[in-house]
Amino acid sequence: MTQTNIVGLVAFAIGAVLLFFAWRASQAPMDQMSEAMTGRFTGNTMWYLLGGIVGVVAGAALLYRGYMQS
Repeated sequence: MTQTNIVGLVAFAIGAVLLFFAWRASQAPMDQMSEAMTGRFTGNTMWYLLGGIVGVVAGAALLYRGYMQS
């Protein structure tokens, strides 16, 4: 396994964990109330969501690049 694959796998896993935290945070009563009132989630939930998306996309791209080089 190349170094690119390892970094991609780690980035993908961290992104997936952050997306899980974003999902859990969005189900919290306070976040549900905030979303109902303002139409947006709280700042922490949005950061988890954005970080998770970036991690998953970057990890998938690195994994793809690593497998194409092999």
